[in-house]
Amino acid sequence: MKRENKSVIIWLLSGCFLLFLMVTVGGITRLTNSGLSMTDWHLVTDTFPPLTDAKWQEAFEEYKKFPEYQKINIHNDFQLSDYKFIYFWEWFHRFIGRIIGLFFLVPFAYFLIRKKLDTATIKKCIILLSMGAFQGFLGWFMVRSGLIDDPDVSHFRLALHLTFAFITFAYTFWVALDLIYPEKKKIEKSLRTIARYALFLLLLQIIYGGFVAGLNAGLIHNHWPLMSDGQFIHDSVFLEQKNLLLSFTEGKSGVQFVHRTLAYIVVAAMVLLYLKSKKFTLDKAQKNGINLLVLIVFLQFALGVFTLLYGVPLWLGLIHQINAFFLLSAMTFTLHRLSK
Repeated sequence: MKRENKSVIIWLLSGCFLLFLMVTVGGITRLTNSGLSMTDWHLVTDTFPPLTDAKWQEAFEEYKKFPEYQKINIHNDFQLSDYKFIYFWEWFHRFIGRIIGLFFLVPFAYFLIRKKLDTATIKKCIILLSMGAFQGFLGWFMVRSGLIDDPDVSHFRLALHLTFAFITFAYTFWVALDLIYPEKKKIEKSLRTIARYALFLLLLQIIYGGFVAGLNAGLIHNHWPLMSDGQFIHDSVFLEQKNLLLSFTEGKSGVQFVHRTLAYIVVAAMVLLYLKSKKFTLDKAQKNGINLLVLIVFLQFALGVFTLLYGVPLWLGLIHQINAFFLLSAMTFTLHRLSK
């Protein structure tokens, strides 16, 4: 690491932490069904929550015009105090998004003026800023889908929003690693290839995690290692949609089946990387990355099983999502050390 890059690295790693925090709060927002509490988007006026009783009542009355209240919460004795609770999580999620935007934009301008960024890093940071802006659009695009007829967001849009947040985090971490480890080194292409496939499988698993969350598919078939009725693949997978493609992308049973089956494949890919790495002489960072990756993937697998068995309690579902971040971090670090 070059000394002149230290402040830039701290900035990027701090941005990684903020992205991690935002996705964590986003998970709470989803698990508490708070995502549709703010029915509009204003860049400035929504910066702070309502400050008077009259403003709270006005926001609550606006919420009552939309499907979530009219089709679900109107039957649940839903009061203003309940609305304040769900409003807080959605507002906090958006507030962190605003903070992240400023956190990336202002220091970037400062480093640019002070000429602390080389040409390659400038290009990468512009990509990061563009990804952040697009992520904000995806958030609005997702919420919009739950404000029309169906009082729930599209699971496709939710998975897109979630996965792109993970990708933005991984890319930010990668740019920081480029500055932390600027030296060139010999790499083993076979290990790099396995790591790339493992990353692809992990991202696919994250997408299906979004599908499971969006469809509440974790609330059924709460058994392991088999699904309900002692079946490896439950009969409902074949019955809930017109064909298997739709079942595996839109059916609750089908989506859960893919997610739980992919978990075995992800673990196998990372174990393969570990076993293959034993045939080569690796440096300390490479060994530590692979060892940590295998440790975290087994922990993630166990968390997924217990989350399913206990019917997705909020705290366990949240820990499962948080550990997915740690797993992606380890995967990104390992691939970087095998690719530079």
